[in-house]
Amino acid sequence: MAKTHTRYVCQQCGRVAASYMGKCPQCGSFSSMVEEIVHEEPVSKSSANVRGLSGRSQPRPIDEVGGDAEDRVHLPIGEFARVLGGGIVLGSIVLIGGDPGIGKSTLMLQMAMEMANSQRVLYVSGEESERQIKMRAVRLLNGKKELPKNLLLVTETNLEVILNHVNELKPDLLIVDSIQTVYLSELDSSAGSVSQVRECASHLRELAKSSGVSVFMIGHVTKEGAIAGPRVLEHIVDTVLYLEGDRFQAYRLLRSVKNRFGATAEVGVFEMREGGLIEVTNPSEAFLAERLVNAAGSTIAVTMEGTRPILVEIQGLTSPTQFGNARRTPNGVDFNRLLLISAVLTRRVGLKLSEQDVFVNVVGGIQIDEPAADLAIAAAIASSWKDVPVRAEAVLIGEIGLAGELRMPGQMVARLREAQKLGFKTAIVPKAIRQGEAYPKGIEIVEVRSLDQALSAALMKDGLASKARKSE
Repeated sequence: MAKTHTRYVCQQCGRVAASYMGKCPQCGSFSSMVEEIVHEEPVSKSSANVRGLSGRSQPRPIDEVGGDAEDRVHLPIGEFARVLGGGIVLGSIVLIGGDPGIGKSTLMLQMAMEMANSQRVLYVSGEESERQIKMRAVRLLNGKKELPKNLLLVTETNLEVILNHVNELKPDLLIVDSIQTVYLSELDSSAGSVSQVRECASHLRELAKSSGVSVFMIGHVTKEGAIAGPRVLEHIVDTVLYLEGDRFQAYRLLRSVKNRFGATAEVGVFEMREGGLIEVTNPSEAFLAERLVNAAGSTIAVTMEGTRPILVEIQGLTSPTQFGNARRTPNGVDFNRLLLISAVLTRRVGLKLSEQDVFVNVVGGIQIDEPAADLAIAAAIASSWKDVPVRAEAVLIGEIGLAGELRMPGQMVARLREAQKLGFKTAIVPKAIRQGEAYPKGIEIVEVRSLDQALSAALMKDGLASKARKSE
């Protein structure tokens, strides 16, 4: 006889408890415990049916295992292929997350239509009907191409039915939109719960590994920005991608945070238009297209997104505070990093920012997390405070220390090559202590040791940073 018991599972961290608790003791979430009824079937000791990827497994010596590179399928969307590591790996399972309305379903439908020209694609939707998906596909194509014949649509949420469709149609690519809407009838919990998400993702992983079908799953995110489920999905899949960006900005960043077949922290840049997500092959040029040259408070930083250097404009603005405490407002920059840079400018350079509200903005909606943009942020703030523009043809690269010194970031040569390619004539960088790869020719390298020297070289009036100590 099957035994039945009740348990409570936290929908945020997956903790299991025997009784209901208003607050999860592991993650601290309130009202996240959901009741689940578990049926335990008796297991026979002589049972030979063991769940696995392909029946019984057989250990082999490591020298007999094939060591060839994984097979990849060409993906016509270049930015998407870059993030995946060069193409779609056969038998891989990929999870794509992002905020609602950011463009996840649009990107997946565009990829499905492109891949349907050479492969058989099954698009399973639990949120939209086949008619709605076709309407979106017609809008994306805009009459330029015909709808592909090898793209099959179905609206289904029962995973057993979906697997039957896969066995009958034998697709090369399976897209599930979204994993939170799919459920297994053998589980009593509702769709989207931790148990359903974990079991459904495990079944899809076994399908991918045993049959060679490439599986793409769309995942919802929580208010904190993490993929709902909670993080059990990220451990099951091979690749985790996040589609980021502001809904009111044109640019979208497809970021890889886990990839078993390629580099992590890789980024693809897209622009949202009427025809869907369009590739941005040169994001630096796009981010600098509307730059106002010789404007006070505007500097150029070179940030690394994965293996790609991207030039972005950083804007700084200082304004006399109207309240007792000065405000620090960053957009695209870490708040604590802005506090650190403001303190160094006040203490080491002599800028009196204690009575100034400081605003920093990264143009284009991109988020900068690396310290190599410290010098550009400091120069933008100092330029606005003195109302003197930074040299328009210069890029600023460097990490700022608490003593006001500048430190060398990584991949400096790649950053300088990208700046030279876009026509910048000067680069203000920290002085190299150790000899490394030679800097590219064609761009003037100004090496400085301190933030004071860097501001003197960057601002259009000589010695302005030194004079700041004596002002007021």
